[in-house]
Amino acid sequence: MAGSRRAARMGSAVSGGSAAIAFLVAIVTNYVTAQPPEWAENTVLVWSAFGALAIVSLGLLFWERRLAAGSPDDGVRPVPLGRIAAGRHSMNPPTVSARVRGREAELERIGTLVRGPGGGMVVVCGAGGMGKTTLAAEAAARARAEGRVVVWIRWRDDPEQLGHNLAQAAHILGLPESRLEEARTGRVSLVDAVWEHLATVKGWLIVVDNVDTPTQIGPGSGPPAAYRGWLRPHGGGVLLVTSRDTSPQTWGPDAGLLHLQPLADNAGGAVLLDAAPHAGTEAEAEALAVRLGGLPLGLNAAGTYLSVPTSRHRTFSAYQHALEAEFADLLGAEHPGAAADPEAARRVVRHTWDLSLDQLHQDGYTLARPVLQLLALLEPAAVPRSLMTPELVTDATGLPATAADVDAALAGLHQYGLLHTPETDSPEPSSPAMGRLQLHPLVRDVTAHTLTRPEPTNAWLAAIDEHLARAVEATTSMPGRTGWPTARLLALHLRSHLDRSTQRDFTTAVRTLDDLADALSDAGAASEELLLRRHVLDAETRLLGADHPDTLASRNNLANTLNDLGEHQQAAELLRQNLADGERVLGPDHPGVLTSRNNLANTLDDLGEYQQAADLHRQNLVDSERVLGPDHPDVLTSRNNLANTLNNLGEHQQAADLHRQNLTDSERILGPDHPRTLSSRSNLASVLFRLGEHQQAADLQRQTLTDRERVLGPDHPDVLTSRNNLASVLFRLGEHQQAADLHRRNLTDSERVLGPDHPRTLASRNNLASARARLAEVGRRRWWQLPRRS
Repeated sequence: MAGSRRAARMGSAVSGGSAAIAFLVAIVTNYVTAQPPEWAENTVLVWSAFGALAIVSLGLLFWERRLAAGSPDDGVRPVPLGRIAAGRHSMNPPTVSARVRGREAELERIGTLVRGPGGGMVVVCGAGGMGKTTLAAEAAARARAEGRVVVWIRWRDDPEQLGHNLAQAAHILGLPESRLEEARTGRVSLVDAVWEHLATVKGWLIVVDNVDTPTQIGPGSGPPAAYRGWLRPHGGGVLLVTSRDTSPQTWGPDAGLLHLQPLADNAGGAVLLDAAPHAGTEAEAEALAVRLGGLPLGLNAAGTYLSVPTSRHRTFSAYQHALEAEFADLLGAEHPGAAADPEAARRVVRHTWDLSLDQLHQDGYTLARPVLQLLALLEPAAVPRSLMTPELVTDATGLPATAADVDAALAGLHQYGLLHTPETDSPEPSSPAMGRLQLHPLVRDVTAHTLTRPEPTNAWLAAIDEHLARAVEATTSMPGRTGWPTARLLALHLRSHLDRSTQRDFTTAVRTLDDLADALSDAGAASEELLLRRHVLDAETRLLGADHPDTLASRNNLANTLNDLGEHQQAAELLRQNLADGERVLGPDHPGVLTSRNNLANTLDDLGEYQQAADLHRQNLVDSERVLGPDHPDVLTSRNNLANTLNNLGEHQQAADLHRQNLTDSERILGPDHPRTLSSRSNLASVLFRLGEHQQAADLQRQTLTDRERVLGPDHPDVLTSRNNLASVLFRLGEHQQAADLHRRNLTDSERVLGPDHPRTLASRNNLASARARLAEVGRRRWWQLPRRS
């Protein structure tokens, strides 16, 4: 290499002071050992000459040392040129042993920059294990195949060594030795000399790998974003940096950031199939990739394990199944010491983000690690930011924590890619849903598995349970729809909360889940509600028995949720069982039995069993008025439901009379803005529509839609129902375009709020198709009816 040839030349050079001393030594040697000339016999002359030469030699030596120390005026420190020139490790990029999957867009972006006329700086960043080095190595291999000069430098937390490596790279790219000599003697700054030269040379790629401590890059203490240090975006080629630091503020406005995310399912499956092509099908590989969260580190570990003939688990499916019991041991199994020491296996996996946590701790983020561990003890789902309070951190860990400390810890974890803040669809910027925290699933799993057991885990879980209960109480007490986004996020974390409860506090934990499920019902979040309802019923059946009143109430609640999700037949079967058990255990007049009969009738109505539903509703209305009194809200509900079923049976006038009576009583008893009052007005409008009173029906539906948007919020399922009903009435009135616009908006909102396969979404899609078809038909008719031109 050019660097080593240059070092050899430097080794043979002799400075002025050293030459004088050598000459002096030669004279003395000749004087002592050789035949002296005649003038040498004059001892006064000889020793006078000898003394003069000695003085000159010492003067030259001191002058050389002063030059080496640099000018006292410019303050530039000299650089030991020999160390710059003689590289002590390879500067070739590492070899990529397998095909790089799922990073085509990132590689194309780097390649475009390398092939472009200018230069620049690109930072490949992300959490540990995302494959940053692999991506950089693949980009380097492609650049070298295109004839570019490629230099690979590994950051070793040593700014001086980085300077030497970059100087060597610049020397490889033609930086003259005279310029390096100026840096050596202190006449110019080495960093400026290197980058001034790199700015004039095109077509190179320099990779600086693993810059996980960018604030230490140097020279000096300036930030990397100032572009006065060793990393600059102003070269004629491309500087590619890999780092765990994902903050744009760290790298500045002129650096392009490529923030690596987990691999897509198909790409992750391809990685596994590349490593172990006989371990299963493409679908099985993708399923395992999903379980590993698309993290290249985990995928490569699994692929390496499966490719070894002596491994216990040889298929993707078997490996995925075994993960539940052997998670950390399997993922580290390629390590030589893993077989004898499971802790070694866990360290292999954990090491990749332990480095980030160590760095955060050194930088003063002392709560970063405990906050990460607390999040890992929650479920693998988004966590509301409002749950991660200083009180929780202190109660769990015993460490003092302020709000600023927790904010800093979360910011540090986010900066190093260990924590994500998923976007929210909430239309309200101040909504609690805007603060969501989520760990990568593999980071969470390994962190949870490597926490010391049984302590501190048990104490930490007790603190988490206490604060989950507080969060539910705070959320369900919020007015209106304020707490609904947070309720959705809390739902997935409460099942474990109930499982961890002891028999002594089981009832309290069930009440917490029921309260949140009620809030989710109000919010129309049927899927999240279903998780809680099913979990509560299973736990109560197991601990209290199938005939316990609390179990009967929970079975009723689960059936209602299933009915809201369109599972009418399953809901009807549960309600029939519940009604029979309730009448046997509680008696026919118990309010819970009246509720079961009402809910069964509603479900039968949804199934099209209108006559059976009407008979049950009539019986229930009579019994409810007798047991509860005529003004009880449940009596209003029973009368409303009977009227709906009569409308479905074709008894429109009788249904209208009942709805008018019910609307009047609801406004008097509950108030005009109560959700039941709004439902009563909507139902009356539907009956009037069936009676042919289309304009009156449209006016009532318009009023109901406005009130529901104001009271419930624009995304509530009842609002979607009102918009659908208004569109249907307008369609019948001939307002086809306005009806189609409402149906189009309703479909978009239904897909977002309820999901693409929800029964109401399917109905909305069908209604929009009908409106479009009618619009097209009307348009064709009008075109054919145009008069001929004369």
